[in-house]
Parts: sequence; structure tokens; C-alpha cells
Amino acid sequence: MAASHYERLTALDAAFLEIEDENCPMHVGAVAIFDPGPLALPEGGFDIERFTKYVESVLTPRYRQRLDWMPVTGDPVWVDDAHFNLHYHVRHLSLPHPGDERLLKRLAGHVVSLPLDRNRPLWELWVVEGLAHGRFAVITKTHHCMIDGVGTSDLMTASMQTRPDASVSEPKPWTPRPAPGALGMAARELRRRAGMGLSALGAAADAVAHPLGAVSAVSERVAGIGETLGAALHRASATPFNIEIGPHRRFDWLRYDLDDVKEVKDRLGATVNDVVLANVAGALRSFLIQRDEDVSNLDFRALVPVNLRTEDDSGQLGNRVATVAAPLPLGEPDPRRRLAQVVEAMGKLKASRQVGGMEMMAEIGEWGLTRLFTQFARLTAISRPFNVVVTNVPGPQIEAYLLGSPLREAYPLVPLFKNQALGIALFSYHGGLFWGLNADWDALPDLHVLVEALALDFQALKQAAQA
Repeated sequence: MAASHYERLTALDAAFLEIEDENCPMHVGAVAIFDPGPLALPEGGFDIERFTKYVESVLTPRYRQRLDWMPVTGDPVWVDDAHFNLHYHVRHLSLPHPGDERLLKRLAGHVVSLPLDRNRPLWELWVVEGLAHGRFAVITKTHHCMIDGVGTSDLMTASMQTRPDASVSEPKPWTPRPAPGALGMAARELRRRAGMGLSALGAAADAVAHPLGAVSAVSERVAGIGETLGAALHRASATPFNIEIGPHRRFDWLRYDLDDVKEVKDRLGATVNDVVLANVAGALRSFLIQRDEDVSNLDFRALVPVNLRTEDDSGQLGNRVATVAAPLPLGEPDPRRRLAQVVEAMGKLKASRQVGGMEMMAEIGEWGLTRLFTQFARLTAISRPFNVVVTNVPGPQIEAYLLGSPLREAYPLVPLFKNQALGIALFSYHGGLFWGLNADWDALPDLHVLVEALALDFQALKQAAQA
């Protein structure tokens, strides 16, 4: 008989469960669009059986696990799902003719509005055939407690091929391990905390041996926590993006040539992410002015995730990320000066202790104070220290294939937090920079206007760089 097994969620992973409610499902995802390739059946349609078999062959163990909860503390854990059914997670449907981009966006908005079932593994794949030119799309949904944006990119890269004729492994048999009972979980948790206590004693002994270094390190971390709490309690300006939201979503997208973005950043002394944030600031400025909003004195902030993964963390699930609240100069009308202000603000944030403070808060959660960290996350979600999330994840710059079908476009999705009607995610792949805009259905019926504003503002940035 297999030994019982469970895995704890980290404090950061658990926080994404804690802040989820009926209006704010916390899943990340993407809409990936493929040329038909070998997955097109000779008689028409999509080879869903071959696709499902392939998904089974690349599934990591986490994707066969569901949530359970520790006795006494109520902390969430992962256990193998004894009733795992792959066909529940892989969905298959077709767009009505003509299968245009507008219909796909509307469908994607509906799919990402639906919460994941917490009694099952927290992911879904929706295969959508019927697109123009025989293309198909795969809409992915994975709960944020399982994976972050960079982890999603790593997983996609690992599960696809770099050649159209690459071989594919056969699915391996899988046997679920039984979950331990309440007493078994409690005993293991006591041993884990005892081990953490011994580690703390070792750290204390090291501090006695090297007091000056210990004092300096503690001071740095305490200062980092102070900066983190200060940023979390800072209240950004009220805007039409920061109202009570409902459960329904709109999803829209656009694509840039990555070389164009790099040309702007090289000419104006910035990074790709700086150009993105300046572009967002310019588009939001235009969008709000069209709504007769005064942007001259807005304290507008974007929550920007910072990747904490090392090379050793590559391909690992869970969240390894901190966040900073970056001020966006919506009051600045000149695109070149707007980018310069973004560069200056991001330089100050990179030199601050906020990222270290976030890491320290997460470590405190791992010491058995998970509830404390999740309450901090809940406070951050409702205190409005930011107006919008902007996350930019680098992806592979070589063409990727799914069973011989080339990936052409990949538009990412970031979830909406409480009182936040817009989230912007970007993904770079094979020479393109792909934007995914997730928005509340009622708050932003004119989301397409913002998409157009992004494209127009980027043209202004390009002209400023070339001048």
C-alpha cells in the first residue's frame, strides 16, 4: 500500500485562496492560438483524443491534486485526488461561423468568469475549434495558488516542443497516494514546526557568534517590512477602475512587434518593462480624459510583480514573486517625459527595501503564522494601494509547437482583485509582445477603446524615440 502523502501550501499560495470571493476568482490563464497542423482531422474538426492523451503525458503531479485542510489550524494542503478525471478538466467546443476574433474574445471572457471547483484539481483547458483559417485556440485556467506568471511560462515551455516533428512520450500509469488522517497531519505539522524551531536556534547561535552582521541583517529586514507595510497602507487615488466589481469579465488583447519595443527602450535609455508602464500610463491618460476625468493630480499606481525565481526554481509550481506599487505619471502629456518619469520611479523602487520586506513577510507566514500573512494580503486587496495590475512575463523567443501545430499568439490573463476593474498582463514570445486585458464586464464596457488607446500611445512613443 502506498504511503500517505500531503504537501502544505506556502503562505503566499494560501493568500490567493484567502482573498478569493464570488466576484474575484483568483485564476491566471491565457488564450493561445495555433495553426491547425497535424491536429486537424482529414474529415474536419480537431483531434481531441490525441490532444487529451498528450495532456495526460505532460501532467505534473500537482495537476492531479486537490485541496484539503489541516486539522486545528485550517491551513490548506495538497492531497492526491483519488477521483481524478482528466476529461473533466479538458473541455472541447467550437465557435459558430465565422469564428472571428470578436467571438473568441467574448468566449474567453465567459470562460475566465467561471470559478474553479475547489473539490477538484484547480485547473481547466478549453480547446476551441472553428476559428478562421482552420486555427484553434486553447484557453487555460489555473488557480493562482498553484502557479504564478513566470511558472506558467516555464510550464508552457517545458510542455511544448521546439520542432514540429518532436517525439511525444506515452502517458505513464498514475496511482493516487492516500491522504493522511487528521492525526497523521497534526503529527507531521508538529514535527515540521519543531524543525523550524531548531533552525531558529541555529540562526540565533550564529547571531551570537557574529553580532554585528546579525544586527545589520535584522535592521535591513525590519526596515523592509516597514516599507512594505507603508506601501500597502498607502491609498491611491479613486478612479473609474476602482469600484465594486461583479463576477463577469471582458477579455481583449493586442500584439506588438518586440523589436519595436526594444528600439524604443534602447533609444530612450529604458527597459522593456519601463516602456510597457509608460505606454500603459499614456493609454490610461487618454482613456480617462475621454471619460471627462481630471488626470492632472492623480496618484495612480500600478501593482508590478517582481520575479524571485532562481535558476533552481525554474519549472517549479507555486508562487515566487513579490510586488511593488509603481507610480504612473498620468498627468504628464509628453510621452518622452512620461517614460523618463517611469524610469526614475522604477529605479527608486528597485533600490528600496520593499521586495525584501515582501519576502520577509512570506517567511513569517511559513513560521506557522499563515493566517497573519493572508490577513495582510486581504488588507492589501481592500486598502487600494494600487489602481491596476501590470505584469510582464518573458517567454521563449523560438517557435513552439503543440503536437506539430505551431503556436502563433498567446494572450495572458491576470485576475482582478477587490475594487479593481482592470488587470493587464503581457507575454513575449517569438518576436511578439502579447497584451491580455482582463476587465469587469459592467465597469469597462468600452474596453476596446483602451486597447485602441494603447496602440495609439505606443505609436507616439515610437515617434518620440525616433525623433
